[in-house]
Parts: sequence; structure tokens; C-alpha cells
Amino acid sequence: MISEIQNIAIDCSDAYASARFWSAVTGCPLPPDAAPGTPELQLTPPAGPALYFQQVPEPKAVKNRLHLCLRPDTTRDEELSRLLALGATFLTDHRNPDGTGWAVLADPEGNEFCVLRSAGERGPE
Repeated sequence: MISEIQNIAIDCSDAYASARFWSAVTGCPLPPDAAPGTPELQLTPPAGPALYFQQVPEPKAVKNRLHLCLRPDTTRDEELSRLLALGATFLTDHRNPDGTGWAVLADPEGNEFCVLRSAGERGPE
């Protein structure tokens, strides 16, 4: 027996604002009934599990124990610029001179996520 991943739940103080940010990041549209003040929203991308945003009363206090890793369809550095313009915060640089590595950012709620190299930057495997 196995379990299928239904969604990735993301606690936040503003589910609508968080879903709007991640909608812009992933290109996955908001649900038609999404509106400010909605306490729970789900984005369902064409590939991978859904992202489920749930409003919680307590603020984020410590580093995430689970996080998303993004592989852009453009270069990693171009994606970093785009994400920062959307409201992400740059936290830690793990990029190496040879092009390997990743960058750690936080969404507007402070949840950490990584930006990896694109498939084109990785080359054939």
C-alpha cells in the first residue's frame, strides 16, 4: 500500500495574498471564487501536487522543515530577478562558481523556498 500526495499545505496569515504570490510564481490561476479574506485557497498546477493555503492565527516563528524547490524554465538568475520583483526576499546564496547550487528565498509570509538551475543550465544528464 502507498499514499498519494494530495497537496502541500502552506500556513499563512493571509491565504488570498499568499495564493496570489504563488499563482504568479507558478503561472497557475487562482480559483474563480478567490477573494480577499478567503481563509483557504488551493492552486492546482497541471503537474505536481496542489498548493493549499490555509490561514492560521500564529505567525511563522522558525525555519521551515519542509520547503518547495523550484526549477525555472528560464535561467536561475532570471528567475531570481522575477521572483524578487513579485515580492520574494533573498535569504541565502548557495550558488557556486561552476554554476551548480541554488538560492534560498522567502515568500511574502516568510516561508523559505529554493530556486535551482534550469534544465538548460544543467545540460544533458
